[in-house]
Amino acid sequence: MGPLLLVIGSCTSLQFGAALAVHLFALGGSTGTTLLRLGLAALLLLLVFRPRVRRWTGPQWRAAVLLGLSLGAMNGCFYAALSRIDLGTAVTVEFLGPLTLAAVTSRRVRDLLWVALALVGVAVLGLAGEGGGGSLDVLGVVFALLAGACWAAYIVAGARLGRVTEGHGGLAVATAVGALVLVPFGAAGALHAVSAPHGLLLALGTAVLASVVPYSLELAALRRLPQRTFGVLLSLEPVIASLAGWALLGQGMTVLGGAGVVLVVAASAGATWTAAQVRARDGAPAGARTDGDDVPRVHLPTSAG
Repeated sequence: MGPLLLVIGSCTSLQFGAALAVHLFALGGSTGTTLLRLGLAALLLLLVFRPRVRRWTGPQWRAAVLLGLSLGAMNGCFYAALSRIDLGTAVTVEFLGPLTLAAVTSRRVRDLLWVALALVGVAVLGLAGEGGGGSLDVLGVVFALLAGACWAAYIVAGARLGRVTEGHGGLAVATAVGALVLVPFGAAGALHAVSAPHGLLLALGTAVLASVVPYSLELAALRRLPQRTFGVLLSLEPVIASLAGWALLGQGMTVLGGAGVVLVVAASAGATWTAAQVRARDGAPAGARTDGDDVPRVHLPTSAG
């Protein structure tokens, strides 16, 4: 499978997993669904990678805990947004998090312009309302914005964890921490969901589609693509999310709403392209890591969804 298909497959699996999670909301609520997704994903990752935590130092544990906290908060806020607004809209608004981080860390005027373009796109989405023509739920947008802020924190924490640990052991521990953080808030909903007919099957499907499959495909793609190209391809995520919402959830998209998605995608791709041009000018290698300077997420777990 070519790298382009790997990235598209990752984004598609992630968003279809999020669409599948929506069906769990009626059983376990958004927090219970988030707990099931992270908990089952953590169990699978711990079984596969078996991190040797007895040898970990204090900085390694702190980095894993920080990533886990941001991961739990990010997914919790994102699923809370999904319970109120359409999937495509939620992912589009959430993209403001990594875009803003890119602008703040790069301190280039052009990146600020890309963020401004993304804000215009979100404003257009607000004017368009939901696919059915209704007004956009304000609380849902707030949760999506919070998920974006947590996504930015997750990128910083992920870069830190990547510097102090090797392999995927840190990812497994951080995912477990994220799940444990949600236990007090989502345990009741999670138990109710898995006790219902087909509830556990839906939860397993969500964990596999939204976590295990995207992680594996992204890792394979990153081994064969420069990071800047990977970031541009991830700009397709809001479009794929809109398609997943339409195909699985019956969520429509107006012409004006589609224009808002296109503006945010253009801003994400433009910011990634600008970062690539700066690296090329400064003589950085094509696949060089630039912690915090790229729009694409740090490759540990994928973002929300």
